[in-house]
Amino acid sequence: MKRRTLLSTAAAASLARPAIAQPARVLRFVPQADLANPDPVWSTTVIAAEHAFLVWDKLYDFDENLIPQKQMVGAEEVSADGLTWKLRLRDGLLFTDGVPVRAQDCIPSILRSARRTPVVESLMARTEEMSALDDRTLQFRLKKPFALLPFALTAVFIMPERIAKTDAFTMITEHVGSGPYQFVRDEWKAGSSALYLRNDKYVPRNEPISMWAGGKVTHFDRIEWKTIPDPATAAAALQRGEVDWVETPLVDLAPMLAKAPGVKVDVFDKVGNWMMMAFNHYQAPFDNVKLRRAVVAALVQQDFVDAVVGDQKALSKTGVGIFPPASPYASAAGLEAITGPRNLDAARKMVAESGYKGEPIVLMSPSDQPAIQASAQVAHALFKSLGLNSQYVSVDWGTMIQRRNSKEAPDKGGWSCYCTSWIGLSVVNPAGHLPLRGDGAKANAWWRPMDSAMEEMRDAWFEAPDLKAQQAITARMQQRALTEVPFAPLGLSFAPTAFRAEFTGFARSPYPVFWGVRKA
Repeated sequence: MKRRTLLSTAAAASLARPAIAQPARVLRFVPQADLANPDPVWSTTVIAAEHAFLVWDKLYDFDENLIPQKQMVGAEEVSADGLTWKLRLRDGLLFTDGVPVRAQDCIPSILRSARRTPVVESLMARTEEMSALDDRTLQFRLKKPFALLPFALTAVFIMPERIAKTDAFTMITEHVGSGPYQFVRDEWKAGSSALYLRNDKYVPRNEPISMWAGGKVTHFDRIEWKTIPDPATAAAALQRGEVDWVETPLVDLAPMLAKAPGVKVDVFDKVGNWMMMAFNHYQAPFDNVKLRRAVVAALVQQDFVDAVVGDQKALSKTGVGIFPPASPYASAAGLEAITGPRNLDAARKMVAESGYKGEPIVLMSPSDQPAIQASAQVAHALFKSLGLNSQYVSVDWGTMIQRRNSKEAPDKGGWSCYCTSWIGLSVVNPAGHLPLRGDGAKANAWWRPMDSAMEEMRDAWFEAPDLKAQQAITARMQQRALTEVPFAPLGLSFAPTAFRAEFTGFARSPYPVFWGVRKA
């Protein structure tokens, strides 16, 4: 046998042998909350968004400079008058069931999001017609130019048409997407765990990763989420190497973890978590603006941030208004309502003058969210100091989110107040600032008030010709917010994250994302 024949025969035999199974590359992750409501449209929670980033893709998304970049869109064409946008989907987009992504899937996804997401709603209010010219071309015909169209579409996760047609106020039951991972719904155990498998149909863009944009290259076959409500247990599991990444370790434990062998601690989010107290404007007693003003007159932001970050002052900021300090719209307008001298006796007098009759205040507190729970405990003490009949109700995070949509009176399964925090990026401007909306009853969002004046200022912000004009409008919005008190800003905190030292490539992102991450 000739040598060439021998070599080719040997090569063929080698290729014919069964492949030796390689161990699956696994990343074990402890999320900051249980994945109780995994619908990013129905829910406004961070945990639902983190889930969504794995499963679905978007037409556009933000890079590290907060500039929208094309993701599912391969090319865009804008008419000279700015009234027509044609978005061409890039090649190779498939859902995990093998069906190609079509422009027809984008339309109901956008419409569903518009029911719950302010900036998408604003886009649709300015849209004359949205249509699919063919399977890969989506067209917007606008009533007037709207340069923020790519910005608005960063809020939309694209789902198959049949799923996207689900009413926005009903949770979806299918989780088929075209993102870098697929959700194994049969393995999902609310309160315990979730499993994601690498989507072998996903084709990343040929670009460097930049936060939520660029080529979302993945390096793990499995992402395993493990819900560990007790922070000390999660920290111990990380130190023992039983998990690889703890999204938000208890702040008090962060210094200890930073010194632990094989563990690193970092802060990926440079905008911070914007903390707030939400009021129920549709039920007594917080339907009374005078009572809400009395609460603001007494609250001390330092008390709330100290409860969250302890003595790690570098992880907090006070003197915060309705926008985080990193926002170009942050200002001092009306801020004396928060930063001025505190006088508890004067605040108690305001309570008496408000006509408060001792109605019970149902203060919801999430038992599985330590930072928010700490804020709720400070709020409870504040209410008691004001002579309010505060009833501290501890529930899990998923139940609290469901309950806040209730129209019922507090003593019939409703609520009066709760504390929470928002990823700072989601509230840096009026476009996406959900708590600042004044359309609560209209939108069936019972945690937001009705305030036509605030809505008019928001519309004017969209039409403002430049940054200076926008800033003048947002200063007026802040003055109104601190007078009408749709919510009370409580300060800013920065959440550390902790992971095993052999892991690198994390995106600098307000949400944990899993592309780019690799194990050395």
